[in-house]
Amino acid sequence: MKEAKISVTFLLLAVTFCVCLIVSNLMEIKTVPLGPLTITAGVIVFPISYILNDCIVEVYGFAKARLVIWLGFGMNLLVSLLLQLGILLPGAESWTGQEAMSMIFGAVPRIFAASFIAFLCGSMVNAYVMSRMKLAAGGDGRGFSLRAIVSSLWGEGVDSLIFFPIAFGGVLAWSEIGMLIATQTVLKTLYEVLILPVTMHAVKALRHYEGNLDTEAPKSYKWWKINEL
Repeated sequence: MKEAKISVTFLLLAVTFCVCLIVSNLMEIKTVPLGPLTITAGVIVFPISYILNDCIVEVYGFAKARLVIWLGFGMNLLVSLLLQLGILLPGAESWTGQEAMSMIFGAVPRIFAASFIAFLCGSMVNAYVMSRMKLAAGGDGRGFSLRAIVSSLWGEGVDSLIFFPIAFGGVLAWSEIGMLIATQTVLKTLYEVLILPVTMHAVKALRHYEGNLDTEAPKSYKWWKINEL
């Protein structure tokens, strides 16, 4: 693999992306009311990972975004496995929180699988749409707001379309699953639209600080090619 330069700023963005992803999954256990709707607490944090994804694609390109997505997937999986190990370890006689820990962190494998697959597919689609739209626009910074919204709609839509049927198919009515897909997609995308001015400012600051703007097409859009930087 050809040696690639990784800036400190890019490294910080990648770490923040992974932290937001892990925290959002840990927060998914709690449901909160939103008017007549019920959503998961993770909805508050999860869209931030898509915002960071947009910034990385816009400034550093699809290849580096692909690497960060795989890194987030791997770190999330590692945390999940370590939590399961922690649950399996025998507790001290004074430990009284085993049941609570098992209930909170002992996620059903089906939910876990749904979350991992949905995240990977949704994030890759988000990065792919963002990158292709940028190249179609000439590779410069014009039209970022449209790219951010459209890519989020695709990414969040794919994420919800995969997660809910896998996680709740046969448990909830399909009409209810369809409502959850639509609601989560709209809410997460709306979240990103509302915070778009902050995202645009962040992208502008990154461009200025890094002194480069990704204008070239990646070597490939194959989602597994993490060695192409």
